[in-house]
Amino acid sequence: MKILKLPGFIDIHVHLREPGGTHKENFETGTQAAIAGGYTTIIDMPNNSEPTITTQALEDKFELAKGRVYCDLGFHFGGTPASIEYFKEIYDRVYGLKVYMNHTTGNLLVDQEEDIELIFKSWPHFAKASRGKPAGKPILAHAESRTLEIAIRMAKKYNQRLHVCHMSLAEEVEMVKKAKNEGLNITCEVTPHHLFLNENDVERLGTYGLMKPPLGSKKDQDALWENINIIDVIGSDHAPHLKDEKNPTAGSGLNPPFGVPNLDTTLSLMITAVNDGRLTLDKAIDMCAIRPREIFNIPKQSDTFVEVEVGETWTIEAKNLKTKCGWSPFEGMSVSAKVRKTVLRGQEVYDGEKIIGEPTGLVI
Repeated sequence: MKILKLPGFIDIHVHLREPGGTHKENFETGTQAAIAGGYTTIIDMPNNSEPTITTQALEDKFELAKGRVYCDLGFHFGGTPASIEYFKEIYDRVYGLKVYMNHTTGNLLVDQEEDIELIFKSWPHFAKASRGKPAGKPILAHAESRTLEIAIRMAKKYNQRLHVCHMSLAEEVEMVKKAKNEGLNITCEVTPHHLFLNENDVERLGTYGLMKPPLGSKKDQDALWENINIIDVIGSDHAPHLKDEKNPTAGSGLNPPFGVPNLDTTLSLMITAVNDGRLTLDKAIDMCAIRPREIFNIPKQSDTFVEVEVGETWTIEAKNLKTKCGWSPFEGMSVSAKVRKTVLRGQEVYDGEKIIGEPTGLVI
């Protein structure tokens, strides 16, 4: 047995479902899943059933989260033609602007090129580059395949920082590599489900494997691993839904929603990949702690760390998860890393089995 001491992980891509979907996750349960999974900072996405696309909606999230979070929590804002009028008001309170250029959960789809261009043109350039920090706040794009070409073109045209969410296809890897080689201010993320699952797993998972972007081919999965060095961030895209929602009764007329939970399991999967020689420990730490902080200018946490046990084998089981939805697409998978302790600002908040104490996370 060996204990690794790691910095608290940072997840810049989670869906905590509050407000509007608290039956499947909320700020309390989602941040408990985070600290049990070794995450001490997470950033919540705007595509709630009550979307974060106005100043008031953002303020409501801040108020709802106060005193209820077990890790530090921040927010992204939703980019739509109607939300442009609030950009200047909310700019200093969020970590990025999320633009949904392909269909996914929620009603924030922006698929007309003229609307996409208006959003990229309107996102402010208030911040100046200083002390090695990038200028401005990123536009995070849900942009799949050919749509990614539009996002890259708009970012270049309007000198915006572009962060590509959940890159999943070999062709997208090549687009991002090309843009980076051309000097575009672009970063990218990959999810654990696209790294550790592929379309061959869909038959086994059924509707529990339904997500956006969908699981790619083995070739796509291999391309992600072969180009791991150009990937900036691991984003869990933690997107919980109840089992009854993911697997509705036949004839109910309900369509299973997209998304899978990931906060409890991502660190274990990534450190298992290190143990298996698929990437270095330094690279895992870079993608899961260092680069997210740099790209999104996330505040540092003093005396904050995670202890991870390696050297044995554990099976991922739903009964051990803290997420409210209570299931995982990785259930039954063997891992060789397990979070044994999470410490936030000097206070132990998770002991490897249970959450300790009251919520001490900050709304940042």
